[in-house]
Amino acid sequence: MIRVLVAEDMHMIRGALVALLSREDDMDVVAELDRGDRVVDEIVRTRPDVALLDIDMPGLDGISAAERVHEEVPECRVLILTGLSQPGYLLRALQAHVRGFVVKDAPAQTLADSIRRVVAGERVIDADMVAAALETGASPLTLREGDVLRAAETGISTEEIARTLFLSATTVRNYLSNAITKTGGRNRIDAINIARRAGWL
Repeated sequence: MIRVLVAEDMHMIRGALVALLSREDDMDVVAELDRGDRVVDEIVRTRPDVALLDIDMPGLDGISAAERVHEEVPECRVLILTGLSQPGYLLRALQAHVRGFVVKDAPAQTLADSIRRVVAGERVIDADMVAAALETGASPLTLREGDVLRAAETGISTEEIARTLFLSATTVRNYLSNAITKTGGRNRIDAINIARRAGWL
């Protein structure tokens, strides 16, 4: 029996995923959660073979959660499930040692088959996404530039970003300027939108 943990913050989608997987004779959903920052603790508690993680979750995004899973519970394989097909997410996911990457609009049977393949030791990644990821390339942003852009996305001021990230306002302005230049954006909003579309945030 394949033990599966499902982490998805949208209750209706999570319920549908659990119902779909529960219909498979060889799968048992041992945990379901709605936050990324609880993933590792729940894996340690329930010992699933596969963690099915959405990318956008409160507390911690799915890819960052996957990094922690790899560091703390490496025997659990991670499969990322997302409605977002941005190529940058794929590159980040592979760097986080994710074993599979499935988009939410794939047929239901694709998900179950992907879980089986991941448990068998395969990587499960859509060929079109790989091609798009190679074309787009890795994120040009440093980790700190990404942090500053994510903070700016909430609409807070430069001074508030500085307080939140324990930086000086001048440093925040420098990071924002660098991020705008690297993404080719006209301003911080444009840079955020470009980075989001590429999957760099």
